[in-house]
Amino acid sequence: MKPDTIVLVHGFWVTPRSWEHWIEHYERQGYRVIAPAYPGFEVEVEALTADPEPIARVTVPEIIAHHEKVIGDLDSPPILIGHPAGGAFVQILLDHGYGAAGVAMNSAPTEGVRVIPPQQLRATFPVLNNPANRKKAIGYTYDQWRYAFTNTFGEAESRRLYERYHVPASGGILWDSVLANFRPGRQATWVDYGNDDRAPLLFMSGGEDHLMPPAIQKSNLKHYRSAKTVTELRFYPGRSHLMPAEAGWEQLADDALGWAVEHAR
Repeated sequence: MKPDTIVLVHGFWVTPRSWEHWIEHYERQGYRVIAPAYPGFEVEVEALTADPEPIARVTVPEIIAHHEKVIGDLDSPPILIGHPAGGAFVQILLDHGYGAAGVAMNSAPTEGVRVIPPQQLRATFPVLNNPANRKKAIGYTYDQWRYAFTNTFGEAESRRLYERYHVPASGGILWDSVLANFRPGRQATWVDYGNDDRAPLLFMSGGEDHLMPPAIQKSNLKHYRSAKTVTELRFYPGRSHLMPAEAGWEQLADDALGWAVEHAR
């Protein structure tokens, strides 16, 4: 039976508001669409910007547990679509047995992906330049946002989206994701790359993404080694990090949904 529900998982420096166009687009096609906020993010962008303490406190296990509860309460497995950190969380959720198919757009890396392109170093430097940021919520200036998220956008649109979508990000989670490859044992972003029971997964990569460049998506894909489930990668030349809001996003939304419906278990 074709999935009738889509769960959209947002990333860092934004909230579920960043999915606003995709929600309407999929609902018009008859789907039930759920875009859960991380625990503590249930308020509007403006409130989180004014008081980012919930951002500083949240952890990956809390985020995963929250999404597992949302998905577990559904009558049937949904399609999961995540953007940056949301892409990594989709990978974890699929590995845990949730979802009929998953799409990871400009995904953050899961544990074991050690590629660090120079563009990513520059884009994450505002957080990773100081270990003290591990206990803080760190926002972008507009110029930093423009480089990391909207480098292919026009100036006016880039600034409008910064004002509409931007919130600080968890310094602790970002630091932990970097350190995950150097600590013993499984960390919060660990997945079983050989899991034969995982639902199909598609990576979608923007060719001009500075925050999570194509090299990260290629490396993440190569880690998956099961021959019994589908794992694929599609490139979108000329597109930056904030693909869900970039001109022509409708085609991306349809590509993601079409692939997921075709491959859904």
